[in-house]
Amino acid sequence: MDIESRIDLVKRKPTEEVVTEEDLRSIFQNYEHPKHYIGFEISGMVHLGTGLCTALKIRDFIEAGIKPTILLADYHSYINQKLGGDLEKIRKVANGYFKHTFVSLGLDESKVDYVLASDLYNNDYWKEVLRITKDTTINRMLRCITIMGRKESEATSSAVVLYPAMQAADIFMLDAQIAHAGMDQRKVHMLARELSHSYKKEFVAVHHHLLPGLQGGARMDPNASKEDQVIEAKMSKSIPGSAIFIHDSEDEIKAKIKKAQCAEKVVEGNAVIEYAEYLMLRDKPLKVERPAKFGGDIELADAAELKKIYADGKLHPMDLKNAVAKELAEILRPSREYFEKHKEYLEQITAKDITR
Repeated sequence: MDIESRIDLVKRKPTEEVVTEEDLRSIFQNYEHPKHYIGFEISGMVHLGTGLCTALKIRDFIEAGIKPTILLADYHSYINQKLGGDLEKIRKVANGYFKHTFVSLGLDESKVDYVLASDLYNNDYWKEVLRITKDTTINRMLRCITIMGRKESEATSSAVVLYPAMQAADIFMLDAQIAHAGMDQRKVHMLARELSHSYKKEFVAVHHHLLPGLQGGARMDPNASKEDQVIEAKMSKSIPGSAIFIHDSEDEIKAKIKKAQCAEKVVEGNAVIEYAEYLMLRDKPLKVERPAKFGGDIELADAAELKKIYADGKLHPMDLKNAVAKELAEILRPSREYFEKHKEYLEQITAKDITR
């Protein structure tokens, strides 16, 4: 596969930005199989934004000849008080339920390297963390804690100051040429890239789109940073009814989509439009089935066509919802079937863990 085709795969939706495309071209020129990394806190059930968006993107990376790694960030989860700050439980869920959500989406250990973060951390790692903190101001580090899903004013534990430095050190210790995350992790990637030049550890940052919650929501101030514009509207397991989990039943998926924000003729901030654009229409046309008296079945070739006919009022919200729910249920079928056979992993997550 030529370099331009590999770049196109990296840029394919749900990718939102590559920092930078020129650097990515250089990486493909110098590495036959560049190393990729994405890290995750271990918290509650896995929804579309965490599971499916990541799986789709990693499949693209694999096709482009990139070697992917998923870092199961147990210490990061501990600092951020996930699963009640119970480190033993965090590690159990990391190697059990959490890892197997990605396996259920086709990313088994023959395709992806799964690393428990604390297994990686040695004296060299902690030396790297200290070097990063030494080379970064406290104010800059505090600005980065939004990567934890928290505001600067919510930094009540001194450990949070280490969190961004640890995440930057993850990239360097894994010798990753491609650091991958959602747009909400952009700040720490930009910090790491600034340091990487003097550390002689160059890498490219790839950020994928953050799916909104089912209730949608207006974007933040357009003058705000890119990552701050999308964080508030993103899908959240902590908001009841906001998230579709990757192992939800067909009935649960349909019921949740039915209640989703999807105002007639409104494209901006429309959660169902975004699901269609980033999850369905990236691979194939979306078929909308409807009675002849309402225009009959139609097949939408791409997101541009969908947005135009929807804005023109030629597609009713309920018809779009039905099409998206049906397609999404099919996409997630392998995950549902996997967890039906491996209920022991679901049993690791209790009801109170869903929102933590």
